[in-house]
Amino acid sequence: MLSKKGIGLSYMLTLNNRRRFSLAHLSCKDSRQVAPRSISDVTKHVPSSARVVICGGGVFGTSVAYHLAERGWSDVVLLEQGSLTCGTTWHSAGLIGQLGKDDIDGCRFLKYGQQLYKTLERSHGIGWKQCGSLLLAQTKDRLVAIERKHSLAKVIGVESHLVSPSEILGLCPWVKTTDLQGGLWIPEDGVVAPNDLVYAYNSVAKSKGVQVFEGVKLEDVHTTDNKVTGVKTSHGYIQCEYFVNCAGQWARHLGAKTTPPVQVPLHSCEHFYIVSAAIPNMDLMMPVIRDYDGSIYAREWSGGLLAGGFELESKPTFSTGIPEKFEFQLLPSDWNHFQVMMEAFLNRFPVMETTEVRSQINGPESFTADGNCILGESAEVRNYFVAAGMNSLGVVGSAGAGRYITESIVDGVPSSRLDAYHILRHNNVHGNRRFLFERVKEVTGAYKLRYPYTHWTRGRKLETSPIHTLLEGSGACFGDLQGYERPLYFKGLKDKPFDPYNLEEPTFSKPSWFDDVEAEYRACKDSVCLIDTSCFTMCEVKSDGGEALQYLQYLCCNNISGKAGHITQTGMLNQQGGYVVDGSVISLALNRFLITATTNHQRRMLTWMRRHLPSDGTVDLVESDSSFSSLTIIGPRSEALMGDLCDVSMLSKDFHPMTCKVLDVGFSCETVTMRIPLAGIDAFTLHIPTKNTLHVYEALKENGKKYNIKEGGHYVLKHLRLENKIASQEEDISSSTTPLECGKSSTVCLEKTNSFLGREALELQTRNGKSKQLVHLTLKDFNIECDTWPWGGEPIYRNDQCVGSTSSCGFNFDLRKVICLGYVNTTSEQDGENMDNYKLAIGTKMYNVTVVV
Repeated sequence: MLSKKGIGLSYMLTLNNRRRFSLAHLSCKDSRQVAPRSISDVTKHVPSSARVVICGGGVFGTSVAYHLAERGWSDVVLLEQGSLTCGTTWHSAGLIGQLGKDDIDGCRFLKYGQQLYKTLERSHGIGWKQCGSLLLAQTKDRLVAIERKHSLAKVIGVESHLVSPSEILGLCPWVKTTDLQGGLWIPEDGVVAPNDLVYAYNSVAKSKGVQVFEGVKLEDVHTTDNKVTGVKTSHGYIQCEYFVNCAGQWARHLGAKTTPPVQVPLHSCEHFYIVSAAIPNMDLMMPVIRDYDGSIYAREWSGGLLAGGFELESKPTFSTGIPEKFEFQLLPSDWNHFQVMMEAFLNRFPVMETTEVRSQINGPESFTADGNCILGESAEVRNYFVAAGMNSLGVVGSAGAGRYITESIVDGVPSSRLDAYHILRHNNVHGNRRFLFERVKEVTGAYKLRYPYTHWTRGRKLETSPIHTLLEGSGACFGDLQGYERPLYFKGLKDKPFDPYNLEEPTFSKPSWFDDVEAEYRACKDSVCLIDTSCFTMCEVKSDGGEALQYLQYLCCNNISGKAGHITQTGMLNQQGGYVVDGSVISLALNRFLITATTNHQRRMLTWMRRHLPSDGTVDLVESDSSFSSLTIIGPRSEALMGDLCDVSMLSKDFHPMTCKVLDVGFSCETVTMRIPLAGIDAFTLHIPTKNTLHVYEALKENGKKYNIKEGGHYVLKHLRLENKIASQEEDISSSTTPLECGKSSTVCLEKTNSFLGREALELQTRNGKSKQLVHLTLKDFNIECDTWPWGGEPIYRNDQCVGSTSSCGFNFDLRKVICLGYVNTTSEQDGENMDNYKLAIGTKMYNVTVVV
């Protein structure tokens, strides 16, 4: 018998019992023993060569093997240092939920798994049970978040139903509902037996020629010219063309062994759940329960309940390395740490007051710096792919990960857009072990209610500008952009202390910074605004002759001017015409150029550019460093202010838009000064030597007083660009978006003599038409004070049919209207349609919108 106060040593497993315990023991499908195979069962001789070598015999590695085999790639070797499933997979709860992420791409990623598992159940039996799932809401704000998931479900085609507390009780009579506001019923969700899923993947892969070796340890990945050439194992050397790191929580340590080291930013954390004794009359088809406000989940397990949770602050582990032979093992129980989740569990399932808890399971799992998994080809080594860091979504995400990696290898590009999950999203700072140790404490709070415009609070101030402390003193509120602290807005009322790194008041309605950003908006429109834009990344391309220009002409879709002082807005595209990076090329000379882009695409851009450098070494690519910073002054008075500080005319007739000059600004010599409209507003951006940044900043503030200068942040830039219908790579543009689709056709020059990457794809799209189109929406009947605000991912309807979704949302302060950018499917009849037939769904409410293409 267990009471709320009765959680103690009597329910803890001994170390030996923990090691023997396996989820397969309690499987409703079978009771086979899971234990490491003896060395006599292991094939001692590995092949001398293979096309692909996969490291890791868990649910990720076997999924990659399965998907490669399904595509006809049989020359594949999978290596597991212990036995299949011996790492994290064996103690997984096996939950299959299609709405486990809050973004459309992430939900589609998970949905594919549910579809595949239903197929595998028919052919192999993987313990698939379509019991459905219930997402519960204890508060009205949580109900808003659940309604948003319901909207996402409509976009991706997942059946879901908003349900009342009484309907929840009808679907699952074991849960307490008196403290609930409502919930979401997803009937096609379910569960699987994780071990059986691995064996199914493995069986199909082996039947089609994949070789699987257990008890073989990978010792090193060999490279030549930063490209995979083979792997050294405990049982011999294997020459290979591709390598896939699916080593789970070992993935970071495995990446560090390679030369050059491959950064895999993940860290292990302890993850807890309990298993109860059988409960009388328990329905084997009880829905999976996710009580987000209680930070717990629960499923039926062998006639009882399995219940775990995601605490707000977790316990990182294995910081300096994973113990040798940590196979089919668990960590010590910690009932004190589990107490908060246990209280929530007892509250939600009153039957547990009189039910025995048989065991507490503490199994380590890997988490990442931002809560998204790590997929794709590494920056450091060609043909080195990573699939790891699933943040407790390994089983449900394994199918999507296997397909993504397979398509990346076989086709050269995946069919799904998962830029937010690609390994290249991380910058160098994210590989720091101490940073990861702190950040994952917060990341594990997966069920925490996340409001719009919130940021991580741990692992902050990794990268800052030279004037960061001064910005703090001026009231700046900062947000983390892939490790860089950029000012988002400036707090107008500074009469009381506030935390500049955790300021947002939680709300789904009108944001707390609204008035502050509006004041900055007025400065941009009417006078002048000073913004620290040091977060933008920059690199330099140069050569002795014209090779640098020729190189950029090949990489860029626009015609790059070799004339000193010219600036070209352009994209670098992949072979499918989608964006690698959207930025600007500044011509300093015929053979010297600066390229600027957003910080969150720094690694993606630099990796792409390095891999296309001429092999003869005639072109140098120099990554930007901390020796320069950037300040932008924007607005109609920026020209006058710059004129006060410079010795040359700054009038537009003398200093044209989209040009740059190297000038003295105040006391600072040789400042690269660019006149580039920012968010559609006339602006000057100064690329300043770091040692001079303080002077230039103070000079701009002092001389700008007569022009009513105001400091601003990056939120105001977002609202201005939305007002001016400008797509951003932070939110609106991806690797599957072409310039023709996102309203940037003016940055494409199909007529230029030089061929460029992606040109054929754009020419084909020009001939055949687009399947989607970026549109600008203005909400007509929205109450900005009371209604729930949109913030991306809301369904767009045309003639009552869902035809797309929003990508970014903001506010037009002049019109006093909420505005959005989003993509809609195009049809041959669209041009003749009434644009007033469009509506936008925010939760359960539908709004009329005006749409402009």
